Order: sequence, then C-alpha cells, then structure tokens
Amino acid sequence: MNGARHPERFISELTRSTLALILAGGRGSRLEQLTLWRAKPAVPFGAKFRIIDFPLSNCVNSGIRRVGVLTQYKAHSLLLHIQRGWGQLNGQFGEFIELLPAQQRLETSWYAGTADAVWQNLDIISAHNPEYVLVLAGDHIYKMDYGPMLAAHVTQQADVTVGCVEVPVAQASGFGVMAVDADMRIQRFYEKPAQPQPMPGRDDLALCSMGIYVFNARFLYEQLYKDADMPGSGHDFGRNIIPGLIARYRAFAYAFRDVQTGVQAYWRDVGTLDAYYEANMDLVSVTPELNLYDTEWPIWTLQEQVPPAKFVFDDNDGRRGTALDSVVAGGCIVSGASVRRSLLFTNVRVETGAALDGCVVLPQVHVGAGCRIRRAIIERGCVLPPGTVVGYDPVADAQRFSVTPGGVTLVIPEMLGQALHHAR
Repeated sequence: MNGARHPERFISELTRSTLALILAGGRGSRLEQLTLWRAKPAVPFGAKFRIIDFPLSNCVNSGIRRVGVLTQYKAHSLLLHIQRGWGQLNGQFGEFIELLPAQQRLETSWYAGTADAVWQNLDIISAHNPEYVLVLAGDHIYKMDYGPMLAAHVTQQADVTVGCVEVPVAQASGFGVMAVDADMRIQRFYEKPAQPQPMPGRDDLALCSMGIYVFNARFLYEQLYKDADMPGSGHDFGRNIIPGLIARYRAFAYAFRDVQTGVQAYWRDVGTLDAYYEANMDLVSVTPELNLYDTEWPIWTLQEQVPPAKFVFDDNDGRRGTALDSVVAGGCIVSGASVRRSLLFTNVRVETGAALDGCVVLPQVHVGAGCRIRRAIIERGCVLPPGTVVGYDPVADAQRFSVTPGGVTLVIPEMLGQALHHAR
C-alpha cells in the first residue's frame, strides 16, 4: 500500500477496480418447500426484502458498481426481482448488474460447482478487465463494507483472501473451517469437517468461511483453468480451489468485524427453516442485531407501489385491529385481528378475530376470520380458511404441513389444496 495515499481514496480505487460475482444459483434444499418454486437467494426476508438484496446492497454501498449475478436453479423470480428493483446503476459510468444465467457456454452440462459457475462465464468476466474479483454467496444475511477487505488483501500481497466468522465448534461442521497462523495466513482449509479444528487459543470457536473470496483476477483465471482440467474435481471453491492453493500461494483469512468496535459483525446463514425463522423473528425485537433502519447503510430492494398498512376496528366487544412488537409492510390490512411478534410482508390481509403470534407471513396471504396461527411461516399466496389453527398441535400440524425440529410450522398453498407454481 502506498503510504502517501489517503486511505479512503485507496479503497475507492480498489472498489472501482473490482468485479463482484454473486453466486445465486443454489437450490437451498434445506429450506424445503420455501424453495419449491424459487432459488434460495429469491426467498423473501425481513417483511419487504429478498435475501439477494443483502449482498447486492453491500456491493453498491461499498462502491462496487460492477456486479455479475450467476443464476441457475428456478431463477425466474430472482431475475424478475433484479430487473424490476435494481435498475438504478448508471451504465454511462460503467456501472451495471449483469445477469448471468447458466448458458452452457463452455460445457454441455449445467454448473457443476461454485468454481465451475465462474469458469463457464470466464469470457464475460475477463472482458470487463477487472483487477480484482470478489466472489460472494447470494444467500446470506449481513451488512458488510467490502472495501477494508480489499485493502487488507492488497496490503498483505495476497493471491486470495477468504472472509471468515467465528462459529462455535459444535456448529462449525456445516462450514469451511480454516487453520491460520499469527498473521492470519491460512495453513489448512477443511470443507465441512466432521470434527472442526478450534481457533488458536480458543477451544470453543472455529474460524469459518463466509463464502466470500477476493482474488487477484489473473490468479483466479489461472486457478480456474487448472481446476477445469483436473480429473475428479468437484469444481468448487470450498472443496477444491481454496484447499488446493494454500501450500503454494499466499492465502489469507479476513475476520469479519465491526471496523469501529472490533466485535464480530452480524452474519447469518439462513440455510434451514429454523435459522430463517429465527433471523426474521430477531427483527421484531426492540433492538435487533441487524439494523434495517440504518440510513448510512441502507438495504436496497424493489419498492412496490402499494398503499400504507391499515389497522381497522376498535369496538367495545373486543374487535380491534392491533399489531404489537411486529413489523408490518405496506398494503397490509389488519381488520379487527391481533398480530403479535410477527412479520407481515406486502399485501397481507388478516380478518376479524384472527390471532397471529410469532409468525412470518409472506406476501399476498389472506388469513381468514377466527384463525389462530402460532410459530409459523406462511408461504406467499396462501389463503387460510376461516377458523384454521396452526402451531398449537404439532401432531396434527405434521399430518397437513411441515414441522421443523425447532417446532416451526411451514404452510404453503399446495398443502391447502391451492394453486401450484405460485411462488415468486
């Protein structure tokens, strides 16, 4: 790093020289029926967003305005969301969000792994002539300025830098786990090990990959060429690319921390229904860990043209439209019903006498009169008949719906005998 440069100018030069690639082709099978008709990055989150909005917003807020989104599995709703909601970048200044669906450009098969997805678009990527390539997962919830990570990558003269978080050892087997030296240089990388190795000096925590990688562009191209010709490779960054280059090249870990406090910042892998539910429910607390009201780091999304939320009836007989400790999006009408500790996405209607407690209700749901719903995720477009009861009898719920190990009930229209091919 040139010491004469102003740090902010140095970082802005790096972000302008960077192309971000968001890997958004995953099916997300652990989210079960929530990904029946959509890719995981397109799943709604936080009453008005999609999961993909978080890495996209991080890029834009970080000053990275050249972004490619690589899609594959049931991508229609994801593509539609990006086309409608992410047109604010200015092509005259070289800014873009480029959609890169699986096209079989180099192979006759679909993407075989995360590295293969980048490899099959290498001609498009290299045509943008980036100096650095930032590879991101499209299915995590977090707010991150990628500029300091790029600066650390350049300062350490790294070939690749891996973003990482500290995870309890008991939960780390679902991640790529790194062993590092005192300078954060990666010594070993284990993809989803059965017995994760703890961090130096901490028996209870492991250093885990966030699925975020910074590569020097030419170095990335070389590694992808090698991997494409390697027999038996799964063509995956975590399983093949990163472990294969540690011994010969400069690979560093970058700890994801608040730049002001030094405390590990908020990051969630909402890969299971229970994790998805808990991350949403955290938002209804008085001071959630994830601040969606941060005007300095806004989460951008498609702003649908809907009327304000409305709460009606305040009768002496107890018919009152109320929402307590809840997040309610535009277009919702709570008509003489009770909503507690819940998130209502756009255009939800809750009828007289219904009671929702601890619910995540996706867009365009109609909750009939007298329904009682507790600890449930209600998929987009569901019409719950009057008097429907969910979340009070796990045995009965399991016969009709899907009940998670954490006791959360998922309801989708197909389970109610309603329309197929609905999710967007």
